[in-house]
Amino acid sequence: MIVGTVTIDLSLPGVNSLKEKRRRLKSLLARIRNKYNVSIAETACNDSHRTAQIGVAIVCNSSAFADQVISKVVRMIDTEPEIVMTDYRVEIL
Repeated sequence: MIVGTVTIDLSLPGVNSLKEKRRRLKSLLARIRNKYNVSIAETACNDSHRTAQIGVAIVCNSSAFADQVISKVVRMIDTEPEIVMTDYRVEIL
């Protein structure tokens, strides 16, 4: 069993409330979850309306597949127009 994880730090420019932050993140997380069949959640910075941290995990039988899916998730987040990815860390266990 292979577990792939990525922790992604995000900046949300132009967000002025936690309600707006939740709206943007909830939409993004649902699209990623549905498209790539991964577990995904906001993991830190819950009370800050301009920053967020999300965690993504996938369990599979191939480290190459885990790396491929994580790369696609990172690319998808990086192309979001309203969200800026500031950093990410990948672990394959």
